[in-house]
Amino acid sequence: MNTTTLNHGVAQPRSAFVWQCLARYGALMMLATLILAMSILEPGTFATGNNVVNILNQSALSAVIAMGLTFTLVTGEFDLSIGSTASLAGVVACTVIVKHDVSIPLAIAAGVAVGALIGLLNGLVVTVLGVNALVATLGVGTVAVGVNYAIAGGTPVTLSHPDAFLEISLGRFIGVPYPVYIMAGLALLAWLLLNRTVLGRSMQAAGGNATAAGLSGIRVGRVRVVGFVICGALAALTGVLLATRTGSAAVSAGDTYLLAAFAAAFFGSAVLRDGQFHIVGTVVGVVTVAVGFNAIALLGMETYWQYLFQGLVLIIGVGVGTVARRRAAK
Repeated sequence: MNTTTLNHGVAQPRSAFVWQCLARYGALMMLATLILAMSILEPGTFATGNNVVNILNQSALSAVIAMGLTFTLVTGEFDLSIGSTASLAGVVACTVIVKHDVSIPLAIAAGVAVGALIGLLNGLVVTVLGVNALVATLGVGTVAVGVNYAIAGGTPVTLSHPDAFLEISLGRFIGVPYPVYIMAGLALLAWLLLNRTVLGRSMQAAGGNATAAGLSGIRVGRVRVVGFVICGALAALTGVLLATRTGSAAVSAGDTYLLAAFAAAFFGSAVLRDGQFHIVGTVVGVVTVAVGFNAIALLGMETYWQYLFQGLVLIIGVGVGTVARRRAAK
């Protein structure tokens, strides 16, 4: 036999079946291969419980900001201001503690509120003014950089008594750092919002076919604004959590998360679905990059390999999925 049965009993060539499997599971195979290879090469350091917790802890902040970005990508837009938003939120949270002696919960709320406001501004510029998201989010992100420098003067904002602030990142519950719980909780909430609510389904409809979504009564512009607000708020939360790792905030601390978030989200679009952005895929993308970075560190390789690996993961993960889907459709 040279055929197999897939999708509602329709017989397809066996080669199409193989390409379909590669398209949907190729990214997961890549992650599994990486884990298997490192478990063989470094069994005493990589394949340990402590290292698994370490990888998840290193994934936490990237996952939070990437999940926020996923909301804008799902609605058919994107946000280039997330790095600047994260930096500004961290500076705002530390500044209100240092200069106004507010409580830590209020400082975190202030930082997240700033991020939500930036997201709202992005959404209004894109949907009301009709400015392309590339220009709009780049412009708003640059404004955020300016505000950041105006607040901090270009120097890090450091807490004089950071112990309670540091506890948010350094504290543990049954041996697992708090940021891992935050990542897991937000992932669950984000998945439920996107897949089990009217708002989430509206977001996916707007991103899939905005014209059809509009004709079916979905307010596409409003839905996209909500996506930008969620994205800004989670980017800001990432910036605040980043500040809790050191007890201080730098004006450019969140910049490196921009590329990492996009790489994770696009790699995740090749996981389980045919090029669609979704929360599970994004988390898998973040973990794949974190496993790779961990492997590079354990093997004693130079830091520049991390950038090479991140770029190759994105190209291979998405590229193979694209080719496989094209072949499967033939």
